[in-house]
Order: sequence, then structure tokens, then C-alpha cells
Amino acid sequence: MSAPLLPELVEGALRQFFVSRAPVVDSVGGGYRDAVTALESFVLRGGKRVRPSFAWTGWVGAGGDPKGTDAGAVLRACSALELVQAGALIHDDIIDASTTRRGFETVHIDFARRHRGAGWHGRPEQFGEAVAILLGDLALVWADDMLRDSGLDAESLARVGPVWSAMRTEVLGGQYLDIAGEVSADESVEAATRVNRYKTAAYTIERPLHLGAVIAGADDALIDAYRRFGTDIGLAFQLRDDLLGVFGDPHVTGKPSGDDLRSGKRTVLFALALETADVNDPVAAEVLREAIGTDLTDEQVERLRMLLIELGAVEQVEQRIATLTERAFEALDGSTATEVGKAHLRASALAATLRTA
Repeated sequence: MSAPLLPELVEGALRQFFVSRAPVVDSVGGGYRDAVTALESFVLRGGKRVRPSFAWTGWVGAGGDPKGTDAGAVLRACSALELVQAGALIHDDIIDASTTRRGFETVHIDFARRHRGAGWHGRPEQFGEAVAILLGDLALVWADDMLRDSGLDAESLARVGPVWSAMRTEVLGGQYLDIAGEVSADESVEAATRVNRYKTAAYTIERPLHLGAVIAGADDALIDAYRRFGTDIGLAFQLRDDLLGVFGDPHVTGKPSGDDLRSGKRTVLFALALETADVNDPVAAEVLREAIGTDLTDEQVERLRMLLIELGAVEQVEQRIATLTERAFEALDGSTATEVGKAHLRASALAATLRTA
């Protein structure tokens, strides 16, 4: 199971899991199969499989044998993280009122369109959101099922349990902090960083690495090094995402350009810009505050982009990404992870923090 093949192996494990759930899904009838097929398509639509990759590499770095008899079970356990990701994304798209994801309609928009096309009773938008909530819930339930049925031995599952539970609680807490920050208009860098820490960093890199380590039976010192590495790279990953949410090419990211500005996200990028504007350019600060979370035209988005650059926020975010990455590598280099594991984690970290989508 070489690193370049891991995304394909994860997809294969997910496909096998979906097949295993087909009998109970089909027994329900009444259109449930069509809805579940939409979820399966969403999960299998591609993606870098970042979370399973970090979990797998964390396991290898802690001494796991990719050619060992337990490798298949570990792969399935790591792949379950993609279902957590799917549930989070589907719900996040409802919260943010996003219309596209990876170049396709978001789930709630897809089912609103189906309702409209069939001429059913009620509001198409309400139906679409209701179905998306249910499918997001199903993804989260199935993530637990896939982990439990992965084939890990009882001792490994017992070690994984507390980490898995903490991860789920943290990501939901991060989502709450995000929406609460938007409605309360909390503009501080500290608040935005806290959201990044729990909504993204914890379940994208830190906890997946932690999961891989405990499956392998790693000691506390390596787990601590992994978590410090994972937290910093996870924060850098989200900072890159903040930049892409404003400056990314929609043909590459699969989401409309400037989507974060329209949805009212109080990102670190936005917070840094406001911090500088409040001191040096009150007019720019007023423009930023009045624009965030509104239905912006493309021209308005472009004006806000220029302000973010002129205020130095983009450069500050790039500097933070570089600092976090350097600190993460120091934690990794000083750890007892295997040399193969360190090399793969370095490569994965750079891919996550320098990405364009």
C-alpha cells in the first residue's frame, strides 16, 4: 500500500462499505435508495482523502506495517474519516447556504431541484435542506459503523474510542463557534483562530494522526509530537483555505470565488485586515464591515480582494502559514516517528499547506 495509491485504496474501502449497507437501505424502499445513492456519489466524487492519509501515515510512522495482516483493517478504520468529512461538509453547505461543492450542486440544492421538478407539495428549499440534514446524519452514523466494523482488534478499538469521541465533539464545537462568531460579528483574530483549531485542524490532521498513533500502540511522547505537528499543520491548512475562499480559481476549487466573503465567514484573513484597517484606514474598515455577509457582485468581491492585499492581510497569512509549518516540522523532526513516516508526513504537510484547491 504505497502512499500514491492511498486515495484509491480509501475509495475502494468506502465502496465496499456502501455495498455492505445496500441490503438494509434497499429494504426501506420509498425512494430511500435514490437519496442514499446521492450521498454515496458525494463521498466518492473525488477529493484528496487528506484525513485518511494522515491517519494512515500516522500509523506507519508509529511502526505500523503496511504489509502486515492488520493493514486492511487499519485502512478501513482510516477511511471512516471520509464519512465524518462528508457529514460535516453537507451540513456546512446548508449553514453557509452554499450552492456548489467540488463543481457540483450541493446536496440541499440538488434535492430542492428534484422536488421542484417533480411538482411535489411544500417548499422545495425546505425539502432540500431536510434531506441534506438526514444524509449528513447518515454519513456520521455510518462513520461510526465503518470504524466499528473495520476489523481492528478489541484492544485497538478501545484505544481509538476516546480519540474518536473527542474528535467528533470538537468538530461540532468548532462548527458552533463558527456560526456564533458570524451572528455576533466577533472580529478578533483569536476567535477566528479558535474556530480554525476546532472546526478544521483537530479533525483534519491532529486527530487523524492521533488515531493512527493509538492504533499502532504509540507511546505518549510520540502522540504528543504528532498532536503538536497536527495542530500547526491543521491551522496552516485552514489558513490556506481562507486564502482560497477569497482568491481561489472557482474552476479549481469547485466553489464560487469570494464565497467566504458572501457567506460572512470571520476568517483570520478578514480579522487581520480589520485589525490593520481600524488603526490605519477607518474607511477601509467600514467597507469591510458593511460588505461581509452580503450578496456581493463580482466587482465588489474584486474590490475587497484588493483591500485585503493592500492592508497586508494576505502577506500576514502567508507568514503565519510558513511559521506554523516550520514549527510543525521541528516537532516532527524531534519525534520518534520512523524515517519513512516523517518523510511522508512532510510531503503531506506541504501538499496540504501549498495546495491550490
